[in-house]
Amino acid sequence: MGHRHARGGCLGRALLATAEDAAVRAGITLLHLDTGSGSPAERLYGSAGWTRAGVVPGCAAVPDGAPRPTTLSCKHLGPPAAAG
Repeated sequence: MGHRHARGGCLGRALLATAEDAAVRAGITLLHLDTGSGSPAERLYGSAGWTRAGVVPGCAAVPDGAPRPTTLSCKHLGPPAAAG
């Protein structure tokens, strides 16, 4: 989570790319995450090639305590595993 004053300055994109690169080096081929639906982070992940996988209603933790939906996303980093 980035400080609101640091948002929009490409720091989040750089951190995401660093995490993805580390996953590739570790041999990980699929990542998944969740974030508050409609948040700036959700837009960041979408623009970075993550695929929206679904929404869980009332699951996001937000400062005001009101339940909000969470968006689940995933990104394939390498060839998918063979079905078995």
